[in-house]
Amino acid sequence: MKEGLLKYFIAAFSAVVVWGFFSIPLRMLQDYPSEQILYYRIFTSLLLTWVYIFLFRKSQIKLDIEYIQKEETYSVKKIIWLSLLAGLLITGNWFTYIYVVNNISLKSAAFAYMVCPLITALGGFVILKEKLSTLKLIALGFAMVSIVILAQGSLIDVLWSVLVAALYSFYLIIQRVMVRIDKFNMLGLHLLIAALLMLPFFLSDFEFLPSDPKFWITIVVISVFFTIIPLFLSLYALIGMPSSTLGIIIYINPIVAFAVAFFYFHEEISMVQVYSYLILLAAVIVFNWATIKEILFKTPANKTPVIIP
Repeated sequence: MKEGLLKYFIAAFSAVVVWGFFSIPLRMLQDYPSEQILYYRIFTSLLLTWVYIFLFRKSQIKLDIEYIQKEETYSVKKIIWLSLLAGLLITGNWFTYIYVVNNISLKSAAFAYMVCPLITALGGFVILKEKLSTLKLIALGFAMVSIVILAQGSLIDVLWSVLVAALYSFYLIIQRVMVRIDKFNMLGLHLLIAALLMLPFFLSDFEFLPSDPKFWITIVVISVFFTIIPLFLSLYALIGMPSSTLGIIIYINPIVAFAVAFFYFHEEISMVQVYSYLILLAAVIVFNWATIKEILFKTPANKTPVIIP
């Protein structure tokens, strides 16, 4: 397999596996309001990201500025508006996910990232003109069957899941368009936008800083290992793979989250849910079969060009 494709695949896979364990540190902060967790997650991530950028990535900032200066006015405005929209989408995704994990259920949070790949693949097909092969359409059919089975429950839970999924799906689609700007710098920009969006709400709600060391240690862990690193990996992966492929790889997330809910938090899991997740796993394998075959057998996969509007 070409080294370039492999590293993008590993980046995407690593990001979604890490996010599958996100419920563990979040549940440690279950006594705190969702918005308070979000505020400090964003502010801490912003501080750490920009300290790293200023210390080690000044040359990349210079290159990005030079690139923007050479672009036409229309392209610059497009970058600005897409960046603002991306910041809004990822902020909304973070808040709704935290709320669902701590106030609805872990299974609802996992369900969100089952719906997410379908929306991402569909968005990539409609908006970015990413072609889907017959095999990939079959895989999406498997995934849809699994989702329909698992949706036989609370409508409210399903609606929350769809909202979480839609916010992240459209965030991914935007990032697939903005491929020319350094991804870590882009992450820093998104965090800055998120911080500015949340600052008025933070100042309105502020009473005192949490004093529990456990809170701050957990926030730092969330910021580094469950925000900066996996989000950068997912943005990096989009340089070399279609958003539809990354969208399907996200199905690994609910499978890991399902395992965490069952083995770590001991939530009850029915056999119907087990079968549904196995169907999901089959969908992931079928959708990515060309890439998997290339990795295992060194057989070049057919590459479908991605048309960026």
